[in-house]
Amino acid sequence: MCIYTELNRLAAYGLKAGLFEKQDLIFIKNQLLLLLNLDGFENDDDVTAVPDVEITDLEDILKNILDYAVEKGLTGGEGVVYRDLFDTRLMSVMVDRPSNIVKKFNSFYEKSPKEATDFFYKLSQDSDYIRRYRVSKDLKWISKTPYGDMDITINLSKPEKDPKAIAAAKLMKQAGYPKCLLCKENEGYAGRVNHPARENHRIIPIELAGEKWGFQYSPYVYYNEHCIVFKFEHSPMAISRKTFERLLDFVEKFPHYILGSNADLPIVGGSILTHDHFQGGAYEFPMAKAPVETEFTVKGFEDIKCGIVKWPMSVIRVAAFRKERLVEFAEHVLEKWRAYTDEKAFIFAETDGEKHNTLNPIARRRGDLFELDLVLRNNITTAEHPLGVYHPHAELHHIKKENIGLIEVMGLAILPGRLKTELSDLNVALRAKKDISSIENISKHADWCKELCAKYDFTSMTEEKCDAVLKEEVGHVFNKVLEHAGVYKYTEEGKSAFMRFVETL
Repeated sequence: MCIYTELNRLAAYGLKAGLFEKQDLIFIKNQLLLLLNLDGFENDDDVTAVPDVEITDLEDILKNILDYAVEKGLTGGEGVVYRDLFDTRLMSVMVDRPSNIVKKFNSFYEKSPKEATDFFYKLSQDSDYIRRYRVSKDLKWISKTPYGDMDITINLSKPEKDPKAIAAAKLMKQAGYPKCLLCKENEGYAGRVNHPARENHRIIPIELAGEKWGFQYSPYVYYNEHCIVFKFEHSPMAISRKTFERLLDFVEKFPHYILGSNADLPIVGGSILTHDHFQGGAYEFPMAKAPVETEFTVKGFEDIKCGIVKWPMSVIRVAAFRKERLVEFAEHVLEKWRAYTDEKAFIFAETDGEKHNTLNPIARRRGDLFELDLVLRNNITTAEHPLGVYHPHAELHHIKKENIGLIEVMGLAILPGRLKTELSDLNVALRAKKDISSIENISKHADWCKELCAKYDFTSMTEEKCDAVLKEEVGHVFNKVLEHAGVYKYTEEGKSAFMRFVETL
């Protein structure tokens, strides 16, 4: 491997992806030489050489350069954390300044919001902020349930830290800068072993409800054009009237996108409660496809179309032509739900001074209509269910133990990467009729497998058939996960309890 060849290939990639103009080629190459501690090229022809490359060659190009950098002691370590820090620095050389990116985005926006987001999404991938070659490794399939098709993914794109990097991170003094992974100060930040590099990261400033917010994409894109919209001010998650105003403002500006919010309480909230933010994108989630089963009207809001959605969680769908009216109604629902107690249904607004009720709001456009889905959440715990009554119970933890956040609420399961190996091992063990409880890495699935063996004869299955069955059954477990997270069960008794709350509106 010749480092000069790989450097030329990287520059050729940046040129082909449109990250910079041909006039900048020598400048870009000189910056790459600097990062690799090289004084110059061996051959004069290398200075202007532009070899043929494909966009899909990036992973191979970066691997070769990183191998060289590790060998020369330029990365500070050998693991994926150190390699990611270094290759982000390499890619950042080819990414334009934020002000120029914003100007280009706004220029495209004048033509259409979709052209603007198309430009920005492509940039976020071409710059390797979104690592296409990792995202493509995620396992995805669809599972049929009584509530419609659910989207199931096993996340393999988020790299696991190596033990040396974890140890180094523990020894590091907590810098406090940036304050969190969502802060605007991440733009262009070099990163460290306990904070990812963001030198190739760009943010588009937008205004929502008269406030400054930032628009960016998730580096792990769990679905198409998975975007994050965050408040410029570092302030905690809070569901309020302002939340509905911001969400509806956004879908008015970007009608081809949806946008929703995680809840603002522990257990039912997302992984980052310290910074107010939303998630959205150009994707129709299973919940959006679910029909309204029971329509109702609310006095004083007769102009608003209301209904209960056929979904394993408790969802009120409302729609109107005027977004201001939706804001007023959503605030009304929030205030009623925050204070609502129904002991018969085991719903308590608060216990011992701790508030339990909150919402997941999701906004979208349907033609000229503005639409909101309001998902009722409650984070009460008990001795029997210390992680939450309305949270996956212990018997489901072998598949999903983590909080049920916004994305799962909408019907897309983000399952841990360990399941790829575990499902493969289960496939072998079930077809060989092995004792699952005696196999360490899959023993957690033993009770589940007993249920499956009562339904299927795995010994007669091919590997492909067994794989399909296991995936379908994982989907059924995810369906139960959502049912556990729902404050009202999808039964006649549960529907009746749900209507008791609706009648208070």
